[in-house]
Parts: sequence; structure tokens; C-alpha cells
Amino acid sequence: MRPNEKHPLAGTRILVGRARHQAGSLSASLRSLGASVIEIPFIEIRKPQSYQRLDDALNNIGSYDWLILTSTNGVEAMWERLRKLRITRRNLQRLQIAAIGPATKKAIVKHGLKVKMVPEEYVAESVVKGLRDKVNGKRVVLIRAKVARDVIPEQLRSAGAEVDVVEAYETVVPDRSRVRLRALMRNAARRPHIVTFTSSSTAKNFAELMGNVKAVSLNRVQFASIGPVTSATLRELQLPVAIEAREFTTGGLIRAIVLARYAETSA
Repeated sequence: MRPNEKHPLAGTRILVGRARHQAGSLSASLRSLGASVIEIPFIEIRKPQSYQRLDDALNNIGSYDWLILTSTNGVEAMWERLRKLRITRRNLQRLQIAAIGPATKKAIVKHGLKVKMVPEEYVAESVVKGLRDKVNGKRVVLIRAKVARDVIPEQLRSAGAEVDVVEAYETVVPDRSRVRLRALMRNAARRPHIVTFTSSSTAKNFAELMGNVKAVSLNRVQFASIGPVTSATLRELQLPVAIEAREFTTGGLIRAIVLARYAETSA
């Protein structure tokens, strides 16, 4: 089926692999454009084994100059602990806050805090570029997932900052997705035309969930990446990137998918 202006993704099966509680908005947007959406989470968000370090940082939040949050998951995990510890947003008012991307900023603002800096590009390197000249001699707390790239803490320390990295949540492979994903990929009639990846974790977990059936089941499947960091991870896993968002957001990812489908049908 050829795309049309109102439903440019009509006839396109798209697999969304976001965590279950985050898949809804991306899936709804894709469906509104005519796509047939399949949801199988490649990632599961879990509480950390211990909240000790996060609680210590939050109890001493007044000693920091900058707070960096890299995801909406980090924002919500932090806020849950603030409520538990009965720390109000007044204690965070003097902090300078940096957020990676508009979704993270929106989550912070929703809780009544102001965001000082959002980088031009929504990747760690751009955060460092925006903060490098502002953090010499400053104390910085970075609240993030258990496993993440160390670009931000390493480079900010080299710029003279004292950086505490605090785990607020962890991402794991959802084992329940393994059977569903493999069955889907083996079924030529239901196999998605496009698989979306919104982080390096989703890419790594997809490869782990697929295991040895990758080579058999991925014929004519296109991989759509939210940005260059995720794309690099996919390529390391020998999963070719057909579509990459220019703006590193879910909206940018959707636009890239639409443009790719138009390009295919007009070729």
C-alpha cells in the first residue's frame, strides 16, 4: 500500500521495543500515521539493588552546584525518593539543572523545577560541550541508570568539576519478550518492516533476545535509530542502520521513518 498524506505509514508494520510504560506515546503517534504497531519491550526498568547512594546524594543535595538528569526514568526515580525522604523542591531551587532532551526537561518542569541547560544535540557529548566552561571547581551530581557511558563524568572531571555518579534505576533484559520476539521474526507474514531503537540498551537487549536466530529472521527488516550513539551500537552488533533520526527524539525518529517510507515508494 502506498503512503498518503494523512496516513503515510499505512501498510507498514513497526515493532516498538521501548519499556512497557513508555511505549504508549510512540505507538500512538505511529498508529495515527497509519502504521500497524507491535509492542514487545526490549528493556525493563527496575529499581536499583540499593538506594543508599541516591538517598545520600539527595539528603545532601544543597552541597551540589549542578544536577544532571539524562532520562525521564531518572527524573521519576529521583522524585520518588525525594517524596520518600520528605525533601521538597525548595531544597533544589538553588541547583543549576541540565537535562538531556526535551522529554527529560518536560518531566523536570512538571515537578516545578527550572532547567538551566538543554544541549543542542541530545547526547552526552553535547551536555559536556554546554557545561565544560561552567563547572570548574563546582560539585556536580549525575543521576542516571546503573550502566551508562562515562563520557559526562570523565570529561567534566577533566574540566575541573567534582562529579558524583548516582544510580537511580537499572535496565535489564525482559526475558518474557524472548519467545514472543523470536516467534514474530520467524513469521514472514507478521514480521515487522521496521524495528525502532530508542537507546543503546534497546539495541543490545534486542540482540540478546534474538540470540542465534538473528541471521535467519531479519531479512528485509529495517532498523530505525533515534540517533548516532544508538546507531553506533547497532553497527557494533552487526545490525545495519537503515533509518536514523536527525533530531534525537521520538518525534525525530517518527519523522525519519515517514521520510524513509516516502523515499522508498517514490524511488
